[in-house]
Amino acid sequence: MDVELYSKMLGGEFKEKFETFKNLLLNYNNKFNLTAITDENGIYIKHFLDSIAGESFFPKSAKVVEIGSGGGFPSVPLKIIRNDLQFVLVESTGKKCEYLREVVDKLALNCVKVENMRAEDAARKNFYREKFDVAEARAVARLNTLAEYCMPFVKTGGRFIAYKGDCDGEIEEAAKAIKVLGGELEAVEKYTLTNGENRSIVVIKKVAHTPEKYPRGQGKERKCPIV
Repeated sequence: MDVELYSKMLGGEFKEKFETFKNLLLNYNNKFNLTAITDENGIYIKHFLDSIAGESFFPKSAKVVEIGSGGGFPSVPLKIIRNDLQFVLVESTGKKCEYLREVVDKLALNCVKVENMRAEDAARKNFYREKFDVAEARAVARLNTLAEYCMPFVKTGGRFIAYKGDCDGEIEEAAKAIKVLGGELEAVEKYTLTNGENRSIVVIKKVAHTPEKYPRGQGKERKCPIV
């Protein structure tokens, strides 16, 4: 992965939108506690650069669902550089949805919908279940829990993409969950940000339908993950 190339993409034709996004993030962070990273350099490296580093795993014109959108990572940076992507941002906190809708409006992002729902509820909706090319999430939960939240959204042949730090132990821990939910490990891309921090992108291919009982709901995904 050419991190230096992605770093250059934060400037040039995308510079203005990233600057606007940074300002919106900081303004709303005072009210909604969106991120602990508030210095400009940290935002650009740890949020923006990290988000776009995985763009090669997103097929052209893919329909993408993001679980636990929070501050809008990786969805918003990806949409800035890949306008072909279509997004549904699933976020359970109403105030964060308010912020996300403002970001979508101010950046004039087309084909981006914000849903104020819990992931386990959204995954039960017929119009969302197994309808997406990609389900992705960043810093939401451990991989086995995250797989149960995300895999029900992905259609067969699609991908679940998890943005992680060092995660070899999590991948081993999630092996059973990935299989039970209809997936198989496709790739693990490890890279180092320009500040020296190590990151990983875990790509799971959907090879079979997710059994109807998943996600189980009532917090079981976190309290009793598939092991």
